Amino acid sequence: MKHPLRFLLLLPLCVLALANLPAQAAETPNIIIILADDQGFGDVSALNPESKIPTPHVDRLAKEGMAFTDGHTSSSVCTPTRYSLLTGRYHWRSRLQRGVLGGFSRPLITPDTLTIAGLLKQKGYHTACVGKWHLGMDWPLKGGGYADDQGNFGKIADFPDAWNVDYEKPIANGPTARGFDYYFGISASLDMFPYVYIENDHATQPATVEKAFHRPGPAAEDFEAVDVLPRLTDVVLDYIGERAADAKAGKPFFLYFPLNAPHTPIVPTEEWVGKSGINIYADFVLQVDETVRQVLEALDKNELTNDTLIVFTTDNGCSPAAKINELQAAGHEPSYIYRGHKADIFDGGHRVPFLVRWPGHVAPGTRSAQLVSQVDLMATAADIVGVPLPENAGVDSVSILSAMLGTDKEPIREALVHQSINGAFAIRQGDWKLNLCPGSGGWSSPRPGREDLSGLPKYQLYNMADDPGETNNLQAEHPDIVANLEGLLRTYIDRGRSTPGPDQENEVPVEMVKPIAKAPAKKLKDP
Repeated sequence: MKHPLRFLLLLPLCVLALANLPAQAAETPNIIIILADDQGFGDVSALNPESKIPTPHVDRLAKEGMAFTDGHTSSSVCTPTRYSLLTGRYHWRSRLQRGVLGGFSRPLITPDTLTIAGLLKQKGYHTACVGKWHLGMDWPLKGGGYADDQGNFGKIADFPDAWNVDYEKPIANGPTARGFDYYFGISASLDMFPYVYIENDHATQPATVEKAFHRPGPAAEDFEAVDVLPRLTDVVLDYIGERAADAKAGKPFFLYFPLNAPHTPIVPTEEWVGKSGINIYADFVLQVDETVRQVLEALDKNELTNDTLIVFTTDNGCSPAAKINELQAAGHEPSYIYRGHKADIFDGGHRVPFLVRWPGHVAPGTRSAQLVSQVDLMATAADIVGVPLPENAGVDSVSILSAMLGTDKEPIREALVHQSINGAFAIRQGDWKLNLCPGSGGWSSPRPGREDLSGLPKYQLYNMADDPGETNNLQAEHPDIVANLEGLLRTYIDRGRSTPGPDQENEVPVEMVKPIAKAPAKKLKDP
């Protein structure tokens, strides 16, 4: 079967499709995407030679497949990354311009937006999501209507409807309404209420008590944070076993497995506590690696390994909640050689592990330096199964299949866009990266809203080949590059897409350069 591969050469004022590169794939594989939560690039020992946290089972994917060393998320925080991964559309084209959703937030993916699951379902795949959704759903209220925390998930007092949810009624517009045949998991991060499991479109138990996994809120009586990763893993293992016969009979499956770990609350099970010899975050990373082992073992046991494409990646960089100073004291850099961490516009916020294994197709032990993103998984899936994307779907997604198969000869994509937690943009083209903000745009120093950034240049320009740590701002020396990258980003925003095809509409106006947050007169304490 031939699979057309678009590779892009985009000029600032126009988008030209110059070539279709054929790629060969002998079969339609099962596809599994494992998305870890808040795990840094340097927290995979196959990517970090100096790592003090061994991850032999994630490393197995690198040994038996390909590691993309320049792989990224669209955002340095949870919700927007998940949106871009599932839709092939930059999250900032939606209503979410900064921050994340809460557990009772309304759906972010609109009903007319095609997801990877919906695409593969059209090709006969059985589709399942097991894990942390964090993209909103409609929770019914007693007396009618739906809950909407509008992102006010920090305190119960900010959301008076928290105790007015009717857990007996079906949840609307969740995963099973966005292309998935089956769902089991939690609505948002494990430190955001409601603390209940959801199966398909119902809570498995009502939230009748209050519990605090960082943020106090409604919880099911027997719901405990420490049990969530093992429970999700068990559901995944059961799913693989249940689908094995059909998969061998020609009905493949797509499994999206977004973990709750090693995000806060950092709660490894008792057998993993202390195993790293560093801190509890490192222990939790070891448990994530064990989860990967169990998934790979299930594929082996069910004789599905050779018929399955598996991707391991993470939703953003390591969080400060990991107590990065303790990791560094042990000689471990969770962002490896890259600056910053979760929430930041620096690469430590959005350059992530991106490992792909597909026996017989992806050569073992290979690496790719192609600039790629999770937003590309949509077009890649379409390329693999031979389904053309509709003109209004996957508008920012570029197939990376040629890189996976080792047939790529040129850069696959012309540029890539990132965003920090406060909505600050960056655009990367080749070796050049333009951060359209002073400071980190997130939580590291210089931190907007905490430090005075008025004396810093408006933009930051870095040559990532020479300066991967983003320490030498070259914006003053290269105004032409700044102008070209700024113009390209403006084109991407205005066209509603960054790939060939008819222009599309963003859901809301998009502000390219955000106002600089003023530092308070009195220094605030970090949370």
